[in-house]
Amino acid sequence: MTSDAKQFSETADTYQQESTPGALQGEVWLTIQTYQAQSLIRGRRAVDGKPASIGLIGFADRLKSIWQAIRFDDPYADWWLLKVEEGIADTRAQLHILQQRMEALVASNGALEFAIAQSSRPQRVSLQFANPYAFRAAQLLGQYDQLMCTDMTLRHLGIDMPGDLVDQVAGCGRWVRRVFALPQGYHCLEIRRADIRQGTPMVVKARERMGEIPEDILCGARLPSLRPVTFQKIASSEPVVPGEA
Repeated sequence: MTSDAKQFSETADTYQQESTPGALQGEVWLTIQTYQAQSLIRGRRAVDGKPASIGLIGFADRLKSIWQAIRFDDPYADWWLLKVEEGIADTRAQLHILQQRMEALVASNGALEFAIAQSSRPQRVSLQFANPYAFRAAQLLGQYDQLMCTDMTLRHLGIDMPGDLVDQVAGCGRWVRRVFALPQGYHCLEIRRADIRQGTPMVVKARERMGEIPEDILCGARLPSLRPVTFQKIASSEPVVPGEA
């Protein structure tokens, strides 16, 4: 290679390195208005006879092992992530119904003109999560926070709410905590779909801890809508007889 050709090659390589985009980066923030929602960010320790509860941060942390296990074709991880997906969607739908009912009360009160109360010093939380379901859970928490703002506004103004609505609003924090607790039921035992077909001893332990996995999840017919790329493809869609090699 001539010196001119070598210099051209080095210049081209340098240009290619400099012109290649770097990794994408961004910032995501969750703004919290109420102490009820704030208490669900980190959860609580067991105290005064009350059991410990997992918050948004712990929920996101536990999702990491589930997300990673899916990469190695763990069907139990797929099952648990699907539980998380459905739990978030169902709870958001329930909160939306409550919010609509409360907004109808606001609209029906023609004598007063008011805005929904907000905190004079809201908490702004930086979210640095590793998978999309953690962000969906953050949206769920934000929706709960908005509901609490509306509830406290109506109470402050003395606007009557039906008894069933009062009870559901008072208990909906438990719905959110129940979703955040879902990943705790998953145990990382490094199970593969091939292990279940072979009936290995670890599969027996997985069934004892997490139950019998549904066939449609095992064969890949029903999976979470968002999941990482797997390092191993789902081997077959043939029905599997538990314990059969």
